[in-house]
Amino acid sequence: MNFPSELKYTKDHEWIRIEGNEGKQAVIGITEFAQHELGDIVYVDINTVGEHINHDDVFGTVEAVKTVSDLFMPVNGKIIEFNKKLDTNPELVNSDPYGEGWMVKIDLADNAQLDSLLSADEYKEQVGG
Repeated sequence: MNFPSELKYTKDHEWIRIEGNEGKQAVIGITEFAQHELGDIVYVDINTVGEHINHDDVFGTVEAVKTVSDLFMPVNGKIIEFNKKLDTNPELVNSDPYGEGWMVKIDLADNAQLDSLLSADEYKEQVGG
């Protein structure tokens, strides 16, 4: 299983990657472990674009063949973009969870919150990888 070291992780199996705009924007998705546990993903429902979402609040859901799972915000931030490719190709979350299967882009409210997230090694240990 893949645990990219440049990402930060949550106990709820989301990942976050800081990018652009002087480190004030980030990309969020679910981990390879999470998509494997969920199985074949058939729908991603995120209707919170433009909203400020607080840490640990639900920002959407992901639907697999057998279950629906909430998506939890890893940090406080405003959702600025949804990955439109997931509307027609939700299976990208299964095939490329850290690349084409990203879910949202956000404007970070407080970069200091990143310090409370898990490193790749800590996350790997948590999931028994």
